[in-house]
Amino acid sequence: MDLLDPKDIDKRLGELPGWRREGDEIRRTVAAPDFPTAIRIVDEIAVRSEELNHHPDIDIRWRKLRIALMTHDKGGLTEMDFRLAAAIDDIAAKHGA
Repeated sequence: MDLLDPKDIDKRLGELPGWRREGDEIRRTVAAPDFPTAIRIVDEIAVRSEELNHHPDIDIRWRKLRIALMTHDKGGLTEMDFRLAAAIDDIAAKHGA
C-alpha cells in the first residue's frame, strides 16, 4: 500500500470528524461512558485490527482512549490507516463514545 499525498490525507480527514493529523500519524481521543466500556471498545478495536493486520497505538486513561494510526513499515499514512480509523469510529459510536 502506497503512502498518501498531503492532498489525499486532507480529503480523507474531512471524512473523519474527530481525527487530526500530527506529523506522520492521525489521532483521535475517544471518551467512553465509563471504564468498562472503554475496555470493551479497545477489545473490539483489537479484533478488527487483527482482521486487517493493522494495529493502532492506544493509550487508556480511565474512560479516555487516545488512538494513533500510522503505517509504520511505510513511514507515514496509507489507505489502511483511514480504513481502520473509520472502523474505530463505528466501534466507538456503537458504545456511545
